[in-house]
Amino acid sequence: MNSSGIHPGAIIEEGAQIGAGCVIGPFCHVGPDVKLGDGVTLKSHVVVTGDTSIGADSTIYSFACIGEIPQDLKFQGEKTRLEIGARARIREHVTINTGTAGGGGLTQVGDDCLLMAGCHVAHDVRVGNRVIVVNNAALAGHCVVEDDVIIGGLSGVHQFVRIGRGAIVGAVTMVTNDVIPYGLVQAPRGVLDGLNLVGLKRRGVGRADITALRAAFQMLAQGEGTFQERARRMGAETDSDFVAHIVEFVTGASDRSFLTPGQG
Repeated sequence: MNSSGIHPGAIIEEGAQIGAGCVIGPFCHVGPDVKLGDGVTLKSHVVVTGDTSIGADSTIYSFACIGEIPQDLKFQGEKTRLEIGARARIREHVTINTGTAGGGGLTQVGDDCLLMAGCHVAHDVRVGNRVIVVNNAALAGHCVVEDDVIIGGLSGVHQFVRIGRGAIVGAVTMVTNDVIPYGLVQAPRGVLDGLNLVGLKRRGVGRADITALRAAFQMLAQGEGTFQERARRMGAETDSDFVAHIVEFVTGASDRSFLTPGQG
């Protein structure tokens, strides 16, 4: 490394903006429209290209390819972006693509996310804060993954699917419909199989809110009317912010249907 923290074997194209205290290892390639925040570390053999910004104190490991064009045949070379938040940990062989004009032109990953080895984040995906995507899982185009979600290894999330905050998806699971906040999804063809109680307790959620969530889940599973009707009725009867998050999610706009209790 030289005094600036950039290895002489790295290629930094003219126009790239490199923040203070960045460390860029050998054989990395940083494109002309890239912005690295302060304290970003690129291990060896990392490619960061496209109109890509990476937040402060993030670390990207060897052979990751960040900011390449979408794997979408409709993409015609339009100018689109990728934004990654602060303190990201992006492990080996991860791929994250920029957006498409048809999807809003932006792929976004929030703060404090961990993307383990071999993960893929496709075009126009929105990933919230503190999300963990385990080895070799893939998020298809236009997905929305809210805060504090965990997606198990070797899982696949279908395009346009939304996964609500605090949910967990088990390993080797295909998710084809929206997942309610705090939901637990597992089985090869994803089934909504309960609540992420372990995650709720780890975050210090109180007993009263967990009790309210249990009751809400039972109403969604066994109540009368459609899934949305049950959610609206549940919203009128609750004073729990956690249950209100579920109601807001279920009654919001979506391009998919929902995983409902006991059904794939």
